[in-house]
Amino acid sequence: MATVPPDKKNNYEKLFASCIIRESKYPEIDKMIAKMVLNKARYESVGDRLNIPWFVIAIIHGMEASLKFDIHLHNGDPLKERTVQVPIGRPKIGNPPFTWEESAKDALIYDKLNIWTDWSIAGILYKLELYNGLGYYRQGINSPYLWSYSNHYTKGKYVQDGRYDPTAISKQCGAAVLLRRMSEQKLIMLPNGNLLEQIIALGNKTLYYSGTVTNEAKELQTLLNKAGSILRVDGKAGERTSTEYFKFSNNYLKGDPREV
Repeated sequence: MATVPPDKKNNYEKLFASCIIRESKYPEIDKMIAKMVLNKARYESVGDRLNIPWFVIAIIHGMEASLKFDIHLHNGDPLKERTVQVPIGRPKIGNPPFTWEESAKDALIYDKLNIWTDWSIAGILYKLELYNGLGYYRQGINSPYLWSYSNHYTKGKYVQDGRYDPTAISKQCGAAVLLRRMSEQKLIMLPNGNLLEQIIALGNKTLYYSGTVTNEAKELQTLLNKAGSILRVDGKAGERTSTEYFKFSNNYLKGDPREV
């Protein structure tokens, strides 16, 4: 059975835990997610038979078809004909015009999501990125298909197949950001999906080191390491611990001289 490569798994988990959504984008994101929830039954009608979580299908629908139900999930071509863009000629079985459910089922099977069983955070993000392609690894940036609208993406985009523009900026919300926000809203439950909230909550109770070792500091250092930091777990929440905490919360620990 296919699995997420270990290096990518660690990177997905680290990025998801430290993902901070751009504040100005919340209204747009929440409006999009509300529409997904409104059509949850349609996603479940396809996903339940294929053992694919409804929200994964919803996110793909948002990324590939702007949540429209009159175009193919494969690539956004009209349902009145088979697809003309890559993948061409889908679905192969049946005659157009196709229902959205027929097309969605074909698209998900075509990309082998029906045989994927790892619906952890890393497993979901890996399959979502594969749906778009791994070309951004060659460019040395995080994929905007996943991370646009977050602290993990600034610029760089494939503006056409095979044509990368390092100055172009994605104007579409990333799939990982949608997943992150759905987790924040408690619409879905993900393994370790609340790691960021745990870090912030514990950091609010942890004081900057002033000579006293504390259990709160040890727990915070452990959580930060789980999210990708490299800290000595010694219960001394000093400058390095506070700096790492800042990356996740935009705040230093209470008592840090840098705190405003």
